[in-house]
Amino acid sequence: MARNTLSSRFRRVDIDEFDENKFVDEQEEAAAAAAGEPGPDPGEVDGLLRQGDMLRAFHAALRNSPVNTKNQAVKERAQGVVLKVLTNFKSSEIEQAVQSLDRNGVDLLMKYIYKGFEKPTENSSAVLLQWHEKAHADKLEAFILSQGNGLCCVLGRQWPQARP
Repeated sequence: MARNTLSSRFRRVDIDEFDENKFVDEQEEAAAAAAGEPGPDPGEVDGLLRQGDMLRAFHAALRNSPVNTKNQAVKERAQGVVLKVLTNFKSSEIEQAVQSLDRNGVDLLMKYIYKGFEKPTENSSAVLLQWHEKAHADKLEAFILSQGNGLCCVLGRQWPQARP
């Protein structure tokens, strides 16, 4: 028969520490920090998302983009962070976020959008189409240059003015 104890040692365990959404492999994080790999800081972005500051999370996700790195793992991790931010936005807030970007920022956003179309997840295509629509509403045209099996780059161009 079980003994009745008044021990409260079990209460010292922080169960939030074991939350799968907060799990970060320390070895991976230390290796990336030691190598000085570019890319958005997932901890900072997650913190901003939890606070509900979507615009700052959006800019933090696009900051320090690993465009010139050859490490595919770093690029995929950055893509995951950006896709997480994009899918958390409300439809009514997308236009404001796109308008807060400069031309190079919109080009970078388009790269992430097209990369997201390559590997769709649940409901990501619908969200990415909304982002794509708002980016084009700013009179930007995107040309996709493909190379082999993947997306190479996206160049932004101005639409010519329509004549009556």
